[in-house]
Amino acid sequence: MQMLKRALFTILLLLGLLPIANATHLVGGEMTYRFLGQDGAGNNRYEITLYIYQDCLTGLPDVIAQDNPAYIGVFLQNGANVIRWDSISSSEAIPVPLNFSNECVNNPPPTCLRRTKFVKTYTLPPSSIGYRVIYSRCCRNETINNIQRPGEVGATYFCQIPPTTLASNNNSARFKYYPPQIICINNPLVYDHSAVDPDADSLSYEICDSYPGGSRDDSKPEPYNVLPSPLSIYSNSKPSPSYGYRQGYSASKPMGGNPLIQIDPKTGLMSGTPNLMGRYVVSVCCHEWRNGVIINTIRREFQFVVTNCSKAVVADIPQFSNEINTYIVDCKDKTVGFVNRSTGGFSYFWDLGVPGATSTDFQPVYTYPDTGTYTVKLIVNKGSTCPDSIDRLVKIYPTHTADFKFDGLLCPNTPMQFTDLSEATYKPIVAWNWNFGDWGESTEQNPKHSFNVGGDYNVRLISSTIKGCVDTAYKTVKVEKFVPFAGNDTIIVKGESINFKASGGIEYTWKPADRLNLTNVFNPTGYYPDTGRYNYVVHIKSANDCEGDAKINVWVVNQASLFVPSAFTPNGDGRNDFLKVLSVGYAKVNYFRVFNRFGEAVFQTDKILNGWDGRYKGQLADVGTYFWVLSVTDRNGKEESIKGDVTLIR
Repeated sequence: MQMLKRALFTILLLLGLLPIANATHLVGGEMTYRFLGQDGAGNNRYEITLYIYQDCLTGLPDVIAQDNPAYIGVFLQNGANVIRWDSISSSEAIPVPLNFSNECVNNPPPTCLRRTKFVKTYTLPPSSIGYRVIYSRCCRNETINNIQRPGEVGATYFCQIPPTTLASNNNSARFKYYPPQIICINNPLVYDHSAVDPDADSLSYEICDSYPGGSRDDSKPEPYNVLPSPLSIYSNSKPSPSYGYRQGYSASKPMGGNPLIQIDPKTGLMSGTPNLMGRYVVSVCCHEWRNGVIINTIRREFQFVVTNCSKAVVADIPQFSNEINTYIVDCKDKTVGFVNRSTGGFSYFWDLGVPGATSTDFQPVYTYPDTGTYTVKLIVNKGSTCPDSIDRLVKIYPTHTADFKFDGLLCPNTPMQFTDLSEATYKPIVAWNWNFGDWGESTEQNPKHSFNVGGDYNVRLISSTIKGCVDTAYKTVKVEKFVPFAGNDTIIVKGESINFKASGGIEYTWKPADRLNLTNVFNPTGYYPDTGRYNYVVHIKSANDCEGDAKINVWVVNQASLFVPSAFTPNGDGRNDFLKVLSVGYAKVNYFRVFNRFGEAVFQTDKILNGWDGRYKGQLADVGTYFWVLSVTDRNGKEESIKGDVTLIR
């Protein structure tokens, strides 16, 4: 019967009556190596181990069976040419245990996860370049939320054997625990993603990129067909995944959360509170360090499944610090009050991270005996059928106080020096975040900054120490509203005088001195017996020592004149929006009046600078012809009147 079912499935697939599933059961994978010594010819022997994780709940058994054997290729790290590739049969396929108890989870989702193991021993000559071992397969689950075209691209899992000149006889690190199968939404996640290294090398961790593999057309390719650009960890040529991340996601931010999912680079502890349901591809890199240099990196890719399950009991100490998995960094004193956000509990046991320091209070307060980093554990309903626990870090490093000063002239467009004065008992101070209150920012310790205009600016400095202490200082910088002004450009008739009137300061110096009676006052008089153009610059200094220049131009013409435009366009574009009188050589305007075709006065003024904006009684006046009357008095006291018409155009 089973053979009949498989035969029927194959026929339907060939006839196109079933969707091409390829390997959408693929959940994740990782590859490691172990050094086995040398053979008699001096070649190195390595045991390569590939693990792939398969969805045995929704994945088709026939497709899962196609994972075996696996095609694995060996390459030099600097090239795409395959040295050899092998078909390797699985040595082990086991179910992965659940990471939660069904009795303690409300509405637990069904799960089935299998880990299939492939092992192969390779004999390779010593290499100053190193080797890269690659496995590729298609496809991922089509419902993945954070990558583009998840059902059409596969995955590539690989390991890199470092050059013998960098690390001979090296073994890769190995992750210690199975990845989590189910994560309940809005429940804190604290998962140990650490590894162990047989050579006792130092390890560090980061959330990193995943790589595409096979396609629907070639779901189980030979490795040289799908090799991406060089993946060497010893260069800057790491490629980005060809499928790309969807908007809002990235390799370092693969899923939503509050706080976001993070991994401690030193311990490998992953923490955060996921707040969006779905499937998310997450890849964790473990870097192996020796003598201050990364000699190798292993990575595990996996799909984190966030669902609407909920734990019957949730132990929850909030994370109030930006430090990974840290409740608080206390930089003021040594007394900490704990906040308990647990649910479903009837008893609480706190281990406060100091031998003998425990509490059964719901929210204890504790004074730590010394500075340092402490691991606090909260166990809810300890000893019951459904307990839960959580660990958070508490960091005690008092004291740290942010402070700064500023020097320089409090003038617009003048560089000011800002100097950090922050103090910390536990140094060094490693980060500075300046906000100058005018959209200007800086991350320098002692920046310079200029304010474009005068005003009061609230400057903020956030300084941070290497221990995670953060403090904020505010100060108000009062910049003088210094605006040097020489006056408006003007036109006069020859033989007339001008009484200049500059403003903005207390000291004035005019250049050139041509035609001026004085050059060191704000209001010199200029006399112009001949026609010409005169350009002046006045240097102005304020009471607060702000300095600046202003310009004014004088045009001396031969005779007095009046001009009223024949048309204007009051449409708000900033050009020709007003009907104004242009007057040269006249003492004053007695009146300027504009009438519509019905004889109604739509505008009148006795100020030379005022003009009509094309409105009548608050409404837009009609397009058409209007009539005007102008009365002026010349410099000899004689009154003149002229008339004309103007066209309003919109």
